[in-house]
Amino acid sequence: MVESIEIDFLPVGEGEHSGDAIAIRWREDGEFKVMIYDGGTQAYGAKLVKHVQEHFQTSYVDYVVNSHPDNDHAGGLLHVLETLTVGELWMHRPWEYSDVIREYFHDCRMTDESLAKRLKQKMSAAHALEEAALKREIPIMEPFAGDQIGIFTVLSPGKYRYVHDLIPAFQKSPELKENQSALAAVLDAVKGAAGYVAAKWGYEYLPESVSTSSENESSAILFAETGNKGYLLTGDAGIESLRAAAIFASERGIDLPTRVTFAQIPHHGGRHNVSTETLNLLVGKPLETPPDEPVRRAFVSAAALAPRHPKKAVTNAFISRGFKVVKTKGNHIVHRSPGAPEREGWGPVTYEPFYEEVEE
Repeated sequence: MVESIEIDFLPVGEGEHSGDAIAIRWREDGEFKVMIYDGGTQAYGAKLVKHVQEHFQTSYVDYVVNSHPDNDHAGGLLHVLETLTVGELWMHRPWEYSDVIREYFHDCRMTDESLAKRLKQKMSAAHALEEAALKREIPIMEPFAGDQIGIFTVLSPGKYRYVHDLIPAFQKSPELKENQSALAAVLDAVKGAAGYVAAKWGYEYLPESVSTSSENESSAILFAETGNKGYLLTGDAGIESLRAAAIFASERGIDLPTRVTFAQIPHHGGRHNVSTETLNLLVGKPLETPPDEPVRRAFVSAAALAPRHPKKAVTNAFISRGFKVVKTKGNHIVHRSPGAPEREGWGPVTYEPFYEEVEE
């Protein structure tokens, strides 16, 4: 039986680039369990370790989860593995499937070994985690839909989709054109320069045609339920994986829109990761009128100097679904259930308002 839970979002990001580092502690049958879900950049690892030692009063982490191989999620976990005692590491190892995905690249010169090597080099932060875990004899598991990590159930990705659809489309995989990321940056800049439009309750500026990288879509989406509370972690997942998670949960008899009381807003609140349809499936439809006192919470990691994280249109979408939204923006923030240990010096958070103007 879970008696309490704490979910800490740490302020990753020294400049404009956001990252994710989430530390979780729950008390189950009188004993504390600790999970780290992503660790920010490599430079942030020491701060994450210090946070766990000071606020969770332990140097043992039961579960380390790397949602996906991007450096702003995987980098800081290396220091965790090298400094703390870790029970299990959960991460995807795409290079293990080189014998399957090599066929998708149509390059007769490429061998299974050469493709695996190139994937390891391109995803060096994630590969470093694997090497550190093997050196310390930490068990490594891959998080696929249906797996259980402590009290959390993996909702996405499914293994077949991960191997046959997502890995071959990774921007870091060898065949994809290098100018894709440059084009995405140009489009982002154009959108960032766009103006604002008036917003009102009941109308959303979230197009259904958005997409994100396959690396982001490979994020391990986790859900835990304790009593009448449900906790959803999304990493950088986009609409395809969020939809898959909602469908998988429904097939397991879990109605996420009525069960989720705490949610991580994916990918630092970017507009490329959510749509109205997907949010309806994941956390429910917008309320007809603003609630007197919202009972749900949504947290989002955003660097203090990130000019466009989180998007106002995205935070409005969560607020209209009955969430109070909190962003890091250089601050440590924690969601605590009743019964969780008190923390001296921690004060109330500031919630995002419903903005009357949002990005066009």
